[in-house]
Amino acid sequence: MLAATTLMYFLTISSGDPFEDLGETSGPEKAATIAARTAAMNLDVPPIPRYFLWLQDVGHCLVPGGISCTLGQDRTGAAVLPQLENAIGSTLRLVVVATVLALILGVVVGIVTAIRQYSTFDYSVTFISFLLFSLPLFWLSTLLKQYLAIDLNTWLANPQFSYLTIALIGVVAGVVWAIVVGGDRRRRLMVFGIAAVATALALYLLLVTGWFVAPGFGVVGMLISAAGIAVLWTALLAGFRRRRVLNAALAAAGVSYIGYLVSIPLLTDPSWFLVVALVVALAVVSYVVAGVVGGPFRAQAAKIGAVIAVSVSLLIVLDRLLQAYPTLSAKAGGRPIPTTGSQSANLEGTFWEINLDYALHLILPTIALTLISFATYTRYTRASQLDVMNQDYIRTARAKGLSERTVLVKHAFRNAMIPITTLMAFDFAGVLGGAVITEQVFGWNGMGKMFVDGIANVDPGPVMAFFLVVGTAAVLFNMLADIAYAFLDPRITLS
Repeated sequence: MLAATTLMYFLTISSGDPFEDLGETSGPEKAATIAARTAAMNLDVPPIPRYFLWLQDVGHCLVPGGISCTLGQDRTGAAVLPQLENAIGSTLRLVVVATVLALILGVVVGIVTAIRQYSTFDYSVTFISFLLFSLPLFWLSTLLKQYLAIDLNTWLANPQFSYLTIALIGVVAGVVWAIVVGGDRRRRLMVFGIAAVATALALYLLLVTGWFVAPGFGVVGMLISAAGIAVLWTALLAGFRRRRVLNAALAAAGVSYIGYLVSIPLLTDPSWFLVVALVVALAVVSYVVAGVVGGPFRAQAAKIGAVIAVSVSLLIVLDRLLQAYPTLSAKAGGRPIPTTGSQSANLEGTFWEINLDYALHLILPTIALTLISFATYTRYTRASQLDVMNQDYIRTARAKGLSERTVLVKHAFRNAMIPITTLMAFDFAGVLGGAVITEQVFGWNGMGKMFVDGIANVDPGPVMAFFLVVGTAAVLFNMLADIAYAFLDPRITLS
């Protein structure tokens, strides 16, 4: 970090003239501005001692109870640390959400493509991945602003589709599901027909009932969703051979649904503390209930029950956010999806309206960053999974008669995650760098804007603050990756 900050500091101060903006001004104000800027940026000090003065300011932040931490000054004489504190929240919110989404989606799709190697689905994902690799981030962001904000806002003002459009959307959905599910021609045609009809019918019902105007899951929708989540997690983590585990999962879903009904009056206008407390309480109760119902498979059933409770809790939060949509849309003038900024100025509303506003501002830049990282995670996961599946211990596990789900989830997946852990450590810092472009396109006042303004003004203070955060994140995540290796592979030790 010391060598990196040294190089970055001297590159920044050598990138231009800090007084270039004063070239066309004259009078006593110019002389006063030059004197003030010289004092604030220590321009009367040679470059090498100037770097050590900046390093001294950074060192103050490492001494508990020492001189106040400022991370230096910008060219106006203002402390850099308060600017960083204001900017880091929005940037980290964007980067963390994009990284988590890209990791989850990329790993899942990568594993499926490895299992379905050389299938139509595999070729389709490969094509999409290389397409996303080649897309410039600024161009993709511009397309998202046009089609997922401007045009979509216009449609949301009067959400209607013709019967032909509904049918075409159903056909497209049928083709996608046929490719994803795969199989012989008969199976694909059956999946295509079911998916096309189901999608067209569901879209028609959503339009008729006005769901796009006042969205939400409702009591019945939440019950169906909770049961579906229970079945999904059971299929992934245990399989359906152990009926006691399935019964325990359904019991946990029932407890979660009861928790949803009980929490309706409590979540009218809560705080984050109350929301987290309710999630923890629901997870603990579901853990205990699932463990009791699970019988001889108590440990596995209890873990699945807790996972189901957390998943249903996230669904409850999403439902409450959707219920706040009509009010927030009215406050936004009927155009709820914003194209600029990280939050609406002077917005007053409930807990859910404010957080929905944050979420809607996150949609476009998050999609832009997620799509690029998704392509990377997909390709690396596919290659890693294929390499692991050809190892001797995987063939041995299959020869012992273990189910394919057990082989893939317990043996192959865990070992395939080792290279992905390394990639994730580098990707987080890379996404922070990509956020510079994204914030410029979407008008976010985050660390990216702080960095760009610092470069344009030849002001090393903000630039170095940005670099410190990115560099520290890279070092920290590489350290966490090394620790994670020991948990993924017992042969690796931390000593």
